[in-house]
Amino acid sequence: MVQCEMCGKETKSPNKAKIEGAVLEVCDECTDFGTEIKEQTSSSTSTKYSTGSSSSGSSSSSSSGAATTGSGSGGSTGGGRRRDMFDDMDEIAEDFDEQIRTARESAGLSQEELADNLNEKASLIRKLERGDTLPTDSIQQKLERKLDIDLTAGGGVDESEWSSGSSTGSYTLGDVVERKDS
Repeated sequence: MVQCEMCGKETKSPNKAKIEGAVLEVCDECTDFGTEIKEQTSSSTSTKYSTGSSSSGSSSSSSSGAATTGSGSGGSTGGGRRRDMFDDMDEIAEDFDEQIRTARESAGLSQEELADNLNEKASLIRKLERGDTLPTDSIQQKLERKLDIDLTAGGGVDESEWSSGSSTGSYTLGDVVERKDS
């Protein structure tokens, strides 16, 4: 038995349906909320640029495959949550603008001089110090080296925020969304 990805109801034979742009495996009742996707049997008609159901079928199967393999290898993250690219990224500190300004002033540099040292524009330094723009990774590294500061925010991902109350350990769309017709 498989859970419907929209309402969470157990179903023996889920249907693939495109609902609000997402391809989901849903029960017969939830299929009415979108367009049912019929899979083609011949893959020879599929090309690199085809937009037929064979390409959408492969994307949904790869995402469901990633969910099973990701939760199996997620032992180090705890809770069985699937890892993504943002887990490895450092967050920028909330007060990065103040840190840059304070470090620049304590080094005795003007915005123009700092920009020249970093081979960047002075307008970028002004925007960073006002907090109007976030530094790119390369700019962040240049600033941290030149001004001897750390612009990354401490802390990590709070696993309890992502844990679901269901016994299977995974969310369905029905856990999150309230249907209007209910």
